[in-house]
Amino acid sequence: QVQLVESGGGLVQPGGFLRLSCAASGFTLGTYTIGWFRQAPGKEREGVSSITSNIDRTNYADSVKGRFTISRDNAKNTVSLQMNSLKPEDTGKYYCARKRGSSWYVSLDVQDYDYWGQGTQVTVSS
Repeated sequence: QVQLVESGGGLVQPGGFLRLSCAASGFTLGTYTIGWFRQAPGKEREGVSSITSNIDRTNYADSVKGRFTISRDNAKNTVSLQMNSLKPEDTGKYYCARKRGSSWYVSLDVQDYDYWGQGTQVTVSS
């Protein structure tokens, strides 16, 4: 059974940092492109970052470039999202997801992903 479980969310002040982790079971995470998404109340889910299984190609939403870093640890079957210089507009529920199809390509399109975790809440507030 494919499962993705996010952890690491919480309440942080503006300018602070958090590290989210996505743990996979039921499949080998290192053979899939994995994405991070977020959803704020009343807004659509949006892509934040993704990483391929080969040569670790990555991409980021413009709003997080230079502040967030995605990485994977295939030995632990996890993908992490390091979030620095957090802003109130980064608040939302963060999800990791497994991309269907080729693992050679990055994608921030929700429609490209077929398995999702339950999410972890990130709140940036003073």
